[in-house]
Amino acid sequence: MNYRIDSSIDVFPVYTLTEESTDSKVIICPERGGIVTSCSLYGQELLYLDRDTFLNPQANIRGGIPVLFPIAGQLVNGEYEWNGQTYWMKNHGVARILPWEVISTNTDGSAAITLALQSNTETLNVFPFDFELRFTYRLQGGVLSIEQQYTNRSRQEMPIVAGFHPYFATEGKNLTYVTDATRMLDYNDKQEKPFDGSLNLEGMVESAALLDAKNPEITFPLAQGRSVRLSYSEQFRYVVLWSVEGKPFVCVEPWTALNEALNDKEGLLMVAPGDTLQLDLSFACEP
Repeated sequence: MNYRIDSSIDVFPVYTLTEESTDSKVIICPERGGIVTSCSLYGQELLYLDRDTFLNPQANIRGGIPVLFPIAGQLVNGEYEWNGQTYWMKNHGVARILPWEVISTNTDGSAAITLALQSNTETLNVFPFDFELRFTYRLQGGVLSIEQQYTNRSRQEMPIVAGFHPYFATEGKNLTYVTDATRMLDYNDKQEKPFDGSLNLEGMVESAALLDAKNPEITFPLAQGRSVRLSYSEQFRYVVLWSVEGKPFVCVEPWTALNEALNDKEGLLMVAPGDTLQLDLSFACEP
């Protein structure tokens, strides 16, 4: 069989999607925020993972592909105001720290698993909206796609920022990115600057956000002469670049809005009551 899905225990339950014909495997841990912990395409591992943070249920996982919702980035003092009330929310929101439910698996023409996350008392305390997220992780043709559904179960419009925080295992941090972005916001000094396609993250403490790309795609070198190509829905208007000194990774993060969006109301996606917003993101590995 070309496609297979295996379940096992790696301290937490994990699911491995396999495509034999392309030597590709993807590992997902629903309990730890629906996170992808490994993505090997054509035999090339794309992702970095700090296993100590994965194994510690109290830690934010540093590695893999964390899910960002309903904010990406951070809020000043961790606070935002909505309809006259102040709420407090951790960096990058709630989806990455909550267990997701496995809804279905399928090996007909691809290896796919669908996970769901629903609002609960914990989420309503920091984000006063009823919601359901359904993500289908699909491995097909040597490409990992994440098909996303964001459903508003509330009686009022729901503001969201959608994003992902992939940690890519790289041999260096001075990379050239194939993108049509020409401007970036450097969070190290809060200045907007020209972007010529290259950025050296070595020594940068804070991130930089690419601002004005029109083509929803970015490609950059990985290891062993391979490149990674991210393709995504046009609503992902920004790509945030970040790394940590001394760690062998670079984060290339598609976001729909930037830091502070719930406060400054810039770039928020508004989902009408009962409606579902559908977004896509795919990962490909190229020679």
